[in-house]
Amino acid sequence: MTTIAYLGDEVSAAGYRLAGARVRTPAPEEARTALAEACGQAQLVLLSSRLAAAIGEQPLRAALSAMSPLVLIVPDPEGGVPVPDLAARLHAQLGLEA
Repeated sequence: MTTIAYLGDEVSAAGYRLAGARVRTPAPEEARTALAEACGQAQLVLLSSRLAAAIGEQPLRAALSAMSPLVLIVPDPEGGVPVPDLAARLHAQLGLEA
């Protein structure tokens, strides 16, 4: 089983490949299938924010909330799609919003 998988852009994929990750650069319409395959093969799946936006809310939420593998959204180098603010989400869920 591959330890780390990265799904996203080619530039970031080159860096993750050098670090030993298995990488894939799927088109947006292939994102959901690529995520399912990566989740079956890796213990950690890193997903670019641009590709995460193409997956759809329900499948992405299911992948992020699963106990295994750990799925994390990482920023795109262009910064076009922001990474979800986990701290703000947790504050809202706990009723700590100001």
